[in-house]
Amino acid sequence: MAPTDQDLSAVEAALEALVQDHADFGSPIPEVDQTQRDQLACLGPLYREWNAKINVISRKDMDHFFTRHVLHSLTIARVFRPESGTRILDVGTGGGFPGIPLAILFPDARFILCDSIGKKIKVTTAVANALGLGNVEGVWRRAESLTDMAPFDFVISRAVTRMPAFVEWVRPLVHGDHRHGLANGILYLKGGNLREELAPVAEPITSWSLAPLLLDPFFETKHLLHVALGQKE
Repeated sequence: MAPTDQDLSAVEAALEALVQDHADFGSPIPEVDQTQRDQLACLGPLYREWNAKINVISRKDMDHFFTRHVLHSLTIARVFRPESGTRILDVGTGGGFPGIPLAILFPDARFILCDSIGKKIKVTTAVANALGLGNVEGVWRRAESLTDMAPFDFVISRAVTRMPAFVEWVRPLVHGDHRHGLANGILYLKGGNLREELAPVAEPITSWSLAPLLLDPFFETKHLLHVALGQKE
């Protein structure tokens, strides 16, 4: 199923927002080639088709799919440039966010997308296969059970739980061999007033507000958090 003109326009609008200079929120995302633009646009028809069978995105959110899911996911690329071979775990991926848009943007990184609900992993895997994303693997498991897998450089997620609990879940999964400008750890998208929630977290935290760069009201209280985990070897 081909993307509509509206899908193509929505992708261009999202990318245009993310290449703007803004001193308080990272740097413009890397260049996105035509193949990647087409893959991002194809997310529209793929998720419309799958969501009609298995509800992984609310009906209301589907009306704002590229803003609330694709653009939101890609904001991580403002602060993150994974090296080739980087292992990234998406915890509670749901239908594949933020992992699938980022896997399109960073084809040389390896993305493991996990969720405890099997039907969501079914959709995630089908979408990744339809797009030819060989750097994506869907895993039907809880994050806490993944200690038998090779360790990860980064864990990404969108507000699956409060941060103190999330840090304890994923701390054993992140190794301390830092190879990036950003310390290994968590990249977490979450909204609201986070001061009280983050107070118990002992690890270094950096917070970026999405609102100064992204003007849609959806982003008014949204933040991207980086929690540094592991020790340099």
